[in-house]
Amino acid sequence: MMQREISPLDGRYRERLAELPSYFSEFALMKARCEVELAYLEALDRAGLFPALQDGERERIEGARTSFSDADFERIVEIDREIDHDVKACEIFLREKLGLAQPNRIHFGLTSADVDNLAYGLLLERFRDEQQLPLLRRLIERLVDLVEAWKDVVFPARTHGQPASPTTLGKELAVFLSRLLRQAEQLEAHRFRGKLTGATGTYASFVAAFPDHDWIAFSDAFVESLGLEPNRCTTQIEDHDTLAEYFAIVSRINNVVSDLDRDLWEYISRGDVIERAVGREVGSSTMPHKVNPIRFENSEGNVAVSNALLHALSDKLSRSRMQRDLSDTTVKRNIGVALAHGHLAIGGTLRGLERIEVDEGALRAKVDSSPEVLAEAIQTVLRVEGVEDPYELLRGLTRNREVSLADLHSWVDGLAIAEETKKRLKALTPGRYVGLAEAVCDAVVIEATDWLAG
Repeated sequence: MMQREISPLDGRYRERLAELPSYFSEFALMKARCEVELAYLEALDRAGLFPALQDGERERIEGARTSFSDADFERIVEIDREIDHDVKACEIFLREKLGLAQPNRIHFGLTSADVDNLAYGLLLERFRDEQQLPLLRRLIERLVDLVEAWKDVVFPARTHGQPASPTTLGKELAVFLSRLLRQAEQLEAHRFRGKLTGATGTYASFVAAFPDHDWIAFSDAFVESLGLEPNRCTTQIEDHDTLAEYFAIVSRINNVVSDLDRDLWEYISRGDVIERAVGREVGSSTMPHKVNPIRFENSEGNVAVSNALLHALSDKLSRSRMQRDLSDTTVKRNIGVALAHGHLAIGGTLRGLERIEVDEGALRAKVDSSPEVLAEAIQTVLRVEGVEDPYELLRGLTRNREVSLADLHSWVDGLAIAEETKKRLKALTPGRYVGLAEAVCDAVVIEATDWLAG
């Protein structure tokens, strides 16, 4: 019987997210929980608190770590169905699989939240490093290429939707490149926290069993061995504040991507940017001529879903009743959904960026067709010349009127200013009025390439 999916992540978009079940499936979570339990066994062994593991036991522990199978997962699920506790099911499974002479050391002193928070920390750190950052790097690399290629392509600017002082297309894309780069640096530097503090965060059961052992140092070392930052002061659960901080970074990245999507959509709709048609793709079921910017539209939609979930996750996970309630566990299972939609968004934007091109001549002609945008330059120069209230003079000349370049030149000729200044003003054209746009592009590209190389 054909499987019918509830979520488009497991249906329509499954192929685009083929790597993500390694981080966000029930299989991945059970595997990570077992990995934490197995690493904990080895840490206890190194601490010398129990009789040393035998060589055969160490081999079985290593084998369980490196070859977690579908059959292993199914056995855990089977146990979970019987006892209705997924982390305890992992413990029972490991007791069966490892056959240790002293199985009581498995899950020794731990609460399920100790195992769970560390498992999620492992999965999120790996997703960030192995999938999220590499995809973001690809987007940044693509923007670097476009900024360099189009840094001198004059482009019609709009402020409040009206013609404004011209820019270059490269400079406008450099804005998004710069914003993404800042968030990428924060994402890369972010550290997830983890805790190993017992049932209510007091290390009580550990101390009861081995009162002379330094359990805070042991806990810190173990959490750090997993690549996480120790959180010593907790309730039964890790407070999830670094998860909320991580979600905030991802949400900001999503917003920059969506902002880029929306601008490119506008540019395409106005003909300022062209989207190439590819192969047999269809833009409309009834209008054969259409080439729709659907990759940017889909990206924008996926950002909306992702950010709604990220905000909900941040709000819920950073609050818990007293020492612990269970409402966070079902919420955390949706972390992968939120991040997957963000992943789809960046992928869609990347595919869209691969298809856009420009007609430089047409863009220059469009910019030069709005000579009134030179009013800013003229009134600014006239301020230096000491002309009284040049802004009001230019406002009267240009507002709600069609003004040609010849009109502006004639008006400048009538001013009581130096001839050299008149000559300089009359040499201006909208297409050459882009200031330091290229220099801005070069600076952002250098910053981005430095980060990419690092």
